[in-house]
Amino acid sequence: MSFDPLTADVLPDSRASIIATPKGARMGSMGWMVPCFCANCGVEGAAVPATSTFVFWLCVPCYETHGHLTPFMVVSDEVFWEHVKQEQLAEYGRLLTTPELIAIVEADVSPLATLIKQGHN
Repeated sequence: MSFDPLTADVLPDSRASIIATPKGARMGSMGWMVPCFCANCGVEGAAVPATSTFVFWLCVPCYETHGHLTPFMVVSDEVFWEHVKQEQLAEYGRLLTTPELIAIVEADVSPLATLIKQGHN
């Protein structure tokens, strides 16, 4: 199955309203974070950077029921963060601190930076 962005169904955005400062927004180590909600049932999930341009998220029960409707690869949070962890251990021999990870992403010269910047699909 090939993916054609011109004919694909448009998925809803799972972020809280981005008008002004949405309810539940908070300052985090990566700046302002806004709540993310399941696009099907509305259960609250993780917070995402307010600078995100689009977020689509299904909770596990809804993904198990409706995930086949999303025509692209999906990597669970657990699998994505395990990849990030394994890359840190392979490259640095330990888990890095948040400031170290931020510096690596800003430098953008390593496979770890690429992995983090790509995020999980």
